[in-house]
Amino acid sequence: MTMPPDSMRLDKWLWCARFYKTRGLAVEEIGKGRVTVNEQPAKAAREVRPGDTIALRQGPVARTVVVRGLSKARGPAPVAQQLYEETAESQAARAYAAEQRRLAPEPSASLSEGRPTKRDRRSIDKARDWGDRWSASLDD
Repeated sequence: MTMPPDSMRLDKWLWCARFYKTRGLAVEEIGKGRVTVNEQPAKAAREVRPGDTIALRQGPVARTVVVRGLSKARGPAPVAQQLYEETAESQAARAYAAEQRRLAPEPSASLSEGRPTKRDRRSIDKARDWGDRWSASLDD
């Protein structure tokens, strides 16, 4: 029986722990500075070990997790969830953000007027009374 590794690349760990669908996406997010290890900026090749704290963003969701284990391969989600433990502050912040998104008004509800209808356009043109001018610019 082989022993699990004592450290592994950050991008591979994020992929194995199922935070990102592909290693390429993990590398991209790390490159954009959205992932830190022990509050330090990280590169994809950085080695992570059990006990390290990783802060990451998944879209609008910010998470902070503590590495609990390493895996040689990407496995099913229940196994992947055993590789980390989310901090209590992170869980509370995620719940608060989800509640704020739920309570936020629908963006389209703030629009009082949309594009004018054909009828509205005709009434606007009639009200402007362009006369016999071919252009909207004023000629002095």
